[in-house]
Amino acid sequence: MVGFEEISPEGDISMKLAGKVALITGAGSGMGRAAALLFASEGAKVAAVDINEASAKETVADIARQGGEAFAMRTDVSNSEDARAMCDETVRRFGGLDIQYNNAGIEGEGGFLAQLSEEAFDRVIAINLRGVWLGMKYALPHLIRRGGGSIINTASVAGIVGIKGAAAYCAAKAGVISLTRVAAIEYGRYNIRVNCICPGVIDTPMAQRVSEEGGVTAQANERISVLRRVGKPEEIARTALFLASDDAGFATGAPFVIDGGWIAR
Repeated sequence: MVGFEEISPEGDISMKLAGKVALITGAGSGMGRAAALLFASEGAKVAAVDINEASAKETVADIARQGGEAFAMRTDVSNSEDARAMCDETVRRFGGLDIQYNNAGIEGEGGFLAQLSEEAFDRVIAINLRGVWLGMKYALPHLIRRGGGSIINTASVAGIVGIKGAAAYCAAKAGVISLTRVAAIEYGRYNIRVNCICPGVIDTPMAQRVSEEGGVTAQANERISVLRRVGKPEEIARTALFLASDDAGFATGAPFVIDGGWIAR
């Protein structure tokens, strides 16, 4: 179920997201934490959501140290009641919702398709795809009442290309790209923009776990990027900031590929 902690330090931040409220899932580490810190530094009030409440609280503490305003909330994004509660609690705390960043995800169990267990497949789909759908489902009414806003979903280059041993992950991320397009078409009339980011290999705890297990990152070492390095969480966060801000006012329904040239080869 749901728990939360609020930290509301004094501070005046007037930048790209001044006066905005952002809800970020998977904010306890990696790309989600980087985005939470960046959004806060650009003026947003941040709901830092994560299945690991302690990690979410660490993100909130970092935001507080830089003078921002945030609260932490434990949420299982695949659970409908939790997904609804994270949106409702954000609105209750901050008075509205302008930006929804559905970033939470897992790598799941590796293995060729026929050897993958049903339970492992269902778990990846539940968190990486159903979780994005639920996040949008419960955020959209709040964004409509706000007069518009921005939804950002974390997809992956794995939703565009096939990766051996990652059937569930690839299927889920391809689904996120399609969900993003449909949501953009359906809700553009309400001044709501919906986009997704398709990262390549990014230096996050999840990528490090996969690499240690000899999975996706290890097999991609030869073709990670034409830049000959992995990406940084902060680089994805800056793309998310662009999509959240008025700078991306005419961008919707699009997958933004940030992969160092991986799929260009």
